[in-house]
Amino acid sequence: MNLFDLRSPDDIKALKEEELKELAEEIRRFLIMSIAKTGGHLSSNLGVVELTIALHKVFDSPCDKIFFDVGHQSYVHKILTGRIKEFKTLRQYKGLSGFQKRRESVHDVWEAGHSSTSLSAALGMAIARDLQKEHYQVIPVIGDAAFASGMSFEALNQIGEQQRNMIIILNDNDMSISKNVGAIQQTLTKMRVSKSYTALKSDLKGALSGNQAGNALLKAMRSVKNAVKENVIPDNIFTELHIDYIGPVDGHDIGELIKVFESAKQHQGPLVIHVITKKGKGYPYAENDKEGKWHGVSPFDIESGRSLSMLPHGHKSWSEIITDAVCDLAEQNKQIVAITPAMISGSKLERFFSAYPQRSFDCGIAEEHAMTFAAALALNGFRPFISVYSSFLQRAYDQINHDVARMDLPVVIGVDRAGLVGEDGETHHGVFDIAMLRSIPNLIIAQPKDAKEARSLLKLAFSGNHPFVIRYPRGSEAQSTECEAITCGTWVKYPCIAEAKAIVIAYGSDVDKIIAKAKVNEIALLVVNARFFKPLDHNCLDELAQMHLPIFVYETDLLAGGLSSAILEYGNDSGKDWEIHRIGIGDHFVEHGSLPNLRKQEHIDLNTLFEELLHVIR
Repeated sequence: MNLFDLRSPDDIKALKEEELKELAEEIRRFLIMSIAKTGGHLSSNLGVVELTIALHKVFDSPCDKIFFDVGHQSYVHKILTGRIKEFKTLRQYKGLSGFQKRRESVHDVWEAGHSSTSLSAALGMAIARDLQKEHYQVIPVIGDAAFASGMSFEALNQIGEQQRNMIIILNDNDMSISKNVGAIQQTLTKMRVSKSYTALKSDLKGALSGNQAGNALLKAMRSVKNAVKENVIPDNIFTELHIDYIGPVDGHDIGELIKVFESAKQHQGPLVIHVITKKGKGYPYAENDKEGKWHGVSPFDIESGRSLSMLPHGHKSWSEIITDAVCDLAEQNKQIVAITPAMISGSKLERFFSAYPQRSFDCGIAEEHAMTFAAALALNGFRPFISVYSSFLQRAYDQINHDVARMDLPVVIGVDRAGLVGEDGETHHGVFDIAMLRSIPNLIIAQPKDAKEARSLLKLAFSGNHPFVIRYPRGSEAQSTECEAITCGTWVKYPCIAEAKAIVIAYGSDVDKIIAKAKVNEIALLVVNARFFKPLDHNCLDELAQMHLPIFVYETDLLAGGLSSAILEYGNDSGKDWEIHRIGIGDHFVEHGSLPNLRKQEHIDLNTLFEELLHVIR
């Protein structure tokens, strides 16, 4: 069938197995060609093609609730639910989201951009269904990396206790952004390769073929549980939680998947179906990727696999700049250790992990644990550096407050992807961390404007005795090996032209851009690099107040609780008589799109700043 004729999952219900296999290959080819043009999450979607087709063949969406943990592997789901024509707009402003999005379709019954929410959501849906005396299936699809997270186990604990009907698809591809780690991962590996499980899988194939004994077995799934529990692995993690288990199942065998799912519909209570898939299947570059480079990609050349996005000469990503600086400091200070919650590749920590393997720790998808783990290391004389994406840092708020800041421990927190991140949208924009962290005592919060300042701030952070947050954006910056002494809490003033007519307080890489634009346009400004959000430079603010000039606070994060809020608080408490203009993001979630477009739409681009400046000073 023609992919572009797909309107709903009903269109595939009558297709035979061979036709479904052809459809899978068509979808795979389309995904490669489409994502090569737009960018997006490639490997995860190539890996779930057959799985998603089988789910929609057997179950009845949207009545049955099919949804994906994280949601970045929902592209096939979007195709089967009639959105293929919108793929040319994938991750573009006002276009198709890279995640499930309820406003896009009735088939998107849950939305998430963070890991490990699916099982909790599934239990909530199942209980709501039963309380309302409705009848539908709840089918969350969760990856092996997300399954090992703490939130997933909290949910499994209650799922086992509640015994509600649900079918949990454990999509096991043994690969996330970084290679999966931990004891749970080791357990799943044993289950994948166990001869007993492999034999059980073969028996299942026979049972599902239609013989009488097999049908009886499948109608009484409890006996499957007992066979697994008693004869395969006595301490199976699922059966010990009172959750039935079946698998492993070949996640690329549509026929086997359909038969297993059809049987699962008759099962009473919670059931885990362990599905083995190949991430990146069908595209050699993605299939052979061991470092997660093809997890999320920018536009690329299909033949060569080469990215079409190139860094400017002499530039590195901000993540690499920070890692290089930490590595250089770690060479001198043997107490520096690095920690990441499953983001070695994403946060560009490969160099540190390679150079100092005994001082490197990947905690898996467990930001809460990682932060408290860092606190304990700091308590015992080490100098931890923990790198976390800003949007994921939200999960560790309590641990920062309770375990790091309250005990005033010298943990250095690298807040990666700070600010707007672009195409991943509202679940990934790192615009909340300043407001979230500024109220916590003992924290120092800073952002460098360039690589030199990044090195200088990190040197200050590792030499101090307080928790230190250094935030840095997605994108790149010119490399530098220079370093200078910085006094904590100090800002820097940059006169553009003598006799300034206005003051602009800004931070990050925008500082130099504002200076350059002011000079080119011969606009008399005093630009202030507010490199510390906490503590504020009160001396500098006092001097600025005495100049009696309009002050523009330009921030590319939320206004609420941000830098301008802190400045206004200080001004109010100290009786300042000044004219403050605030530019920043309002009280709403920002959708997905390119950074230039989002900045323009949110009125936080440089053109907007200078239009407002000229309106005031003229």
